[in-house]
Amino acid sequence: MITTTGRMLLIASALAGLSSTSTVANQKQTAEVLSTVHSFHAALTRGDAQAALMLLAQDAVILESGSAQSREEYAREHIGEDIAFAKAVQTTRTNESVHHEGNVAWTTATTQTRGNFNGRVIDSTGVELMVLTRREGQWRIRAIHWSSRR
Repeated sequence: MITTTGRMLLIASALAGLSSTSTVANQKQTAEVLSTVHSFHAALTRGDAQAALMLLAQDAVILESGSAQSREEYAREHIGEDIAFAKAVQTTRTNESVHHEGNVAWTTATTQTRGNFNGRVIDSTGVELMVLTRREGQWRIRAIHWSSRR
């Protein structure tokens, strides 16, 4: 879990090199994007499928383990396992970055996951890419790509 100080450092890093006239607006967008991503992960960890799904756009696609699922397929076939996994293991997110252009943003992060799940020891490193769009002032996740290795 990233602390508030860690988030601020990540935001500052993401904003490095931006002009001072656009920094405040960019900081706000970056914070909103990260809030959406962190809220999605928090919903999974606490077992709130409805809250997680509310953060996914209707046409969202989830890419993982060599397959692609629509939002509806994810809700029906896989979110339950992701919730069980998130509750069972400890995942640390690092190297978060946010980029945005207008109403489109994408985030990347590195993850380290450890714990036990379904009788298996989990110790893996992963990466995550999320693409988000903003409509009517709300950021929604349009695509997620998760990849991991032992």
